[in-house]
Amino acid sequence: MTEPTRQRWLILAHAFNMDGRAASQTITDKLPHLRRAGIEVVVLSGVSGTRDRVVEHHQLWPAGPAGLRFELRHVLRRRFENRVVYRILMTLASLVLLPGLILEKLLRPVESSWSWWLSAYVKGRALARQQPFDLIYSTGGAFAAHLAGRALKKATGTPWLAEVHDPLITPGNTPHTAQQKMQARVEGLICREADVAIWFTEQALASARARHPGLGERGKMLLPGIDPPFETLPPYQPGSKFIVGHFGSLSATRNLVPFIEALEALQLRRPDLVAATELHVTGGPLDAVSAAKIEQSPVRTCVRHLGRIEADPATGQSGREQILQRMRGVDVLLLLHGEEPICEEYIPSKLYEYLWMQRPILATVHRNPQMAAMLRGEGHVAVQTGGSGQDAGTASRELALALEQMYERWRSPGLPDSGHSSPYTTQAAVGCLLDWATPLVRRPA
Repeated sequence: MTEPTRQRWLILAHAFNMDGRAASQTITDKLPHLRRAGIEVVVLSGVSGTRDRVVEHHQLWPAGPAGLRFELRHVLRRRFENRVVYRILMTLASLVLLPGLILEKLLRPVESSWSWWLSAYVKGRALARQQPFDLIYSTGGAFAAHLAGRALKKATGTPWLAEVHDPLITPGNTPHTAQQKMQARVEGLICREADVAIWFTEQALASARARHPGLGERGKMLLPGIDPPFETLPPYQPGSKFIVGHFGSLSATRNLVPFIEALEALQLRRPDLVAATELHVTGGPLDAVSAAKIEQSPVRTCVRHLGRIEADPATGQSGREQILQRMRGVDVLLLLHGEEPICEEYIPSKLYEYLWMQRPILATVHRNPQMAAMLRGEGHVAVQTGGSGQDAGTASRELALALEQMYERWRSPGLPDSGHSSPYTTQAAVGCLLDWATPLVRRPA
């Protein structure tokens, strides 16, 4: 009896093997499970991440000058620690690319990575001529991956699975800028031509179906999850301070203001709680809104900004691994969803990491019943924002109440680990992918 031929998948992911990037982790975490399922994987990505040593991995420069300049910044910063050398080289590169940058800005004023699709198409076409693929799997993130996936499907007839990370169209918004119109066009291509199209929330899928009824049952919802980050969970050891930890990026619409205002309210009636509390902020720089609020706040001494955690060459730990360790050391994990319309159709990847920590989670959730249900279903606190009848201070008042209750439990009898493993795993997500992809693969009898 002849052994069945292994499936061969072409994965298009502009962000790949990039430490700390959610768009990268979403696909890189799936690869071990795909390989165990007998899938031969070939990856096409941008050049900003590290080259994979396990799977066939081709790193491609974009075709356009804006994309070249963007990728050069990452590559040169990684290669040259001397900031003066880096700036000189980037200045020279920018001068060389300047005419093309001006022309591209006039003709195609969209995200700089758009032209990567052409590089991915050319390379993917060449690889397919050498040995055909059974499936094209575009994932992002950057919409260039989906443009390449669609072009390769048309050229080769290979089934195409498209995985959309964040909604391409903001709820309630009519596309009017060049970027928004381009994203709307890409969504239309996915909904009409992809054999399977995946979104990461129920509402994102429902909205895409409403805009494109022809999508039908080809549209799927997938919770990407993450696998257990530790073989053995590092011990949680409470200290003399009540530590609330926020991990991840901040912005003007996802900022610390509601939590700072909760602390300010508690300062008036529970100064003992505020004196014992520290907010540890780990990630990139503070956004302008948070920084301005903290600077003039009477509780500013409670905030410790720890900044971004980079890979540690001494221990060999990636930034992500170090952050996961730090998550285990806090008393309460703070998750800020944001307060803009896209949050209705978006679940931050940080939630999946938090759920594995077995620490109490205090979260704000903006008009997203699915996310709130996930948190509450695992015994955590979800403070909903943006609801009808809510004023600007409602979230801060509810955060203050929840924080006070957690603080009292921390004092006595304590805030032990929940003991619950997260039900949202990459392994389960890959199982769904395989179920959806298998019927698409055409093999000779």
